[in-house]
Amino acid sequence: MIPRYTRPVMGSVWSDENRYRTWLKVEIAACEAQEKLGRIPSNVVNDIKSKANFSAERILEIEAEVKHDVIAFLTNVSEYVGPNARFIHLGMTSSDLLDTSLALLVKEASAIIEKDILNLLNVLKKQAVAYKNTVCIGRSHGIHAEPTAFGLKFALWYDEMNRNLVRLRRATDAMSVGMISGAVGTFAFIDPRVEEHVCQQLGLKPASISTQVIQRDLHAEFINTLAFIGCSIEKMATEIRHLQRTEVLEAEEPFTKGQKGSSAMPHKRNPIGSENLSGLARLLRANALAAFENITLWHERDISHSSVERVIFPDSCILVDYALARLTKIMENLVIYPERMLYNLQLTKGLIFSQPLLLALTENGMSREDAYKIVQEVAMKCWQEGLDFKEKISQDARVSKILSPDIIESCFDEKKALKHVDVIYNRVGL
Repeated sequence: MIPRYTRPVMGSVWSDENRYRTWLKVEIAACEAQEKLGRIPSNVVNDIKSKANFSAERILEIEAEVKHDVIAFLTNVSEYVGPNARFIHLGMTSSDLLDTSLALLVKEASAIIEKDILNLLNVLKKQAVAYKNTVCIGRSHGIHAEPTAFGLKFALWYDEMNRNLVRLRRATDAMSVGMISGAVGTFAFIDPRVEEHVCQQLGLKPASISTQVIQRDLHAEFINTLAFIGCSIEKMATEIRHLQRTEVLEAEEPFTKGQKGSSAMPHKRNPIGSENLSGLARLLRANALAAFENITLWHERDISHSSVERVIFPDSCILVDYALARLTKIMENLVIYPERMLYNLQLTKGLIFSQPLLLALTENGMSREDAYKIVQEVAMKCWQEGLDFKEKISQDARVSKILSPDIIESCFDEKKALKHVDVIYNRVGL
């Protein structure tokens, strides 16, 4: 089932209306520069500004005939401006307009995504602090390993999302590049100072060099960053899906009043939100691959990248915005079961304390090889026969002649696993 997109702000960024409005900003900024340089008569720009407008419906109507979106746009604008419209787009090529405006749209979209990340970070921080000293079992290879703090899961995600925030800012800055250099990028019919003025006015950097397009490695970096964010989202979602399994049940997604889990089984409470997020991350990675493919173009320009970008930029931005908002809501309302964590901690009847015993034996004179062999031998017997590990290891003469009952008892203290949690939290900035 495709989730309904209910966040209209990001959707409006990529609307036809906003795209054409952004195109108009670029064209007017170029006219301003041309007037300053004396290529356009004085007061023309004021006339253009006062009259310039467009109709999205009319542009589509013209495009149906001319089969060129920029020409359709310019034709429609000229219908509003009149004779002075001849000074619009002077010396420019379509990609000057398209690539520069795309950078502006990306900046606008990125600002929304940054707010989404900050919202998620706030929730992750809150949960990390709340469950800082909640003991649960840590798992490696999906198997019970040693005790850990449940809050460390949130702290780990908090740290990773902070890295994603840095990546997003870096990739957005890299893509904040404009180009007004004309056909094949030589400035043959337009002064480079026009590009400088346009970029300064619009908050962009002039491309150091371009062909007829801004080079697509910059675009690939941005889309790839959104895929990075998607991978982090899926990482969290996958953990929630595991924790909600009936056999684990240490945490589960919120289940609202009136919600149904299955058309056939009334008892079901499924992690559908996390499963949706795992699926959406696949789309983001697919879009990242398409962005990589766009880097290679023929000679100074072709438009094989254009059709791809009309899909992957709005889709990836909308997907990330939606996914971050949905994950934030899940994390904020996550139902957490500390009692179940303690239950699961005891499932192996003490086997998870094998390392403290191994270390105690070696620190008290036994070789590591002998200590490992003894602890493993007792552990395997307990695992296979369902015996209590502390009881059996205490009864082993090879162990009891080296370790006192107090030392053995101290090896089975799960709270020892949390003694350096403060250090970790300080490193993460919590």
